[in-house]
Amino acid sequence: MTHVSDEIASQPSTWRRALDLTPGGLPEPGERVAVLGCGTSLYIAQAYAALREAAGQGETDAFAASEFPAGRRYDRVLAISRSGTTTEVLAALRQAADVGTPTVAITGDTATAISAAAGTVIDLGFADEKSVVQTRFATTALVLLRAHLGLVPTDLPEQAERALLTPLPQGAVAARQFTFLGAGWTVGLANEAALKLREASGSWTESYPAMEYRHGPVSVTEPGSVVWFFGPPPAGLLDEVQAIGALASVSDLDPLADLIRAQRLAVELAHGRGLDPDQPRNLTRSVVLTAPAGPGASGPEGTA
Repeated sequence: MTHVSDEIASQPSTWRRALDLTPGGLPEPGERVAVLGCGTSLYIAQAYAALREAAGQGETDAFAASEFPAGRRYDRVLAISRSGTTTEVLAALRQAADVGTPTVAITGDTATAISAAAGTVIDLGFADEKSVVQTRFATTALVLLRAHLGLVPTDLPEQAERALLTPLPQGAVAARQFTFLGAGWTVGLANEAALKLREASGSWTESYPAMEYRHGPVSVTEPGSVVWFFGPPPAGLLDEVQAIGALASVSDLDPLADLIRAQRLAVELAHGRGLDPDQPRNLTRSVVLTAPAGPGASGPEGTA
């Protein structure tokens, strides 16, 4: 059993713990907010930003931390960082603090530099991970943020348990190309699912807003491809995918619970290819750069 398999299986428990938290420092209704992250944390930021705006809570922008526009005015900056050490995240938090913007960070390790860089730190150490590949920390952070918005189904942990037992799409483990599609907040989940398969198994994966899929990306789909929808497919699109001969995945689970199935698929693909999903090639737990990071800085992608 790999660490990542254990961590995937623990998500119903960590989600329940997150739902019991009532931390201070999270964005208040009406605030203009920037949400920052790198790698997986960026895609969770995208999901939360879309959810918050759609809920009428206030303008919310998601940025890769290296692209944070430090000169733009925000009422609060929220950073998501499992490791608490990612160079670009720390730099962006300091830039925000320098102009007097309140900052809050969600992290899996408070004994790191992020505790000094952020004005408020929310400890999700119970969801930290041994695997380089992020699973439970990211989803637990999003459960916490959804709960703060009042947008969590009452049975979400139970849906996570179902996702651990629901069979993967038949034929998916044998597929060679995967496209993940979402709409609104689930675009971030689609991006994250694609990243999981790339990281863990080196698979050919793509992700798009579902309505954009027809505008070019559909050309890569062929018989044997997998097209995975997070949430209901747009009218007519499922029929088009099936007419191509691709395998379509549509679930009645909450999209975040359905992400667990994609995580499981990533591990299965890795095992089938003789890879270690805990230690993807070319990746480390956190990207720590030797040169100052900020807008325009370059560096390797990480899973922080």
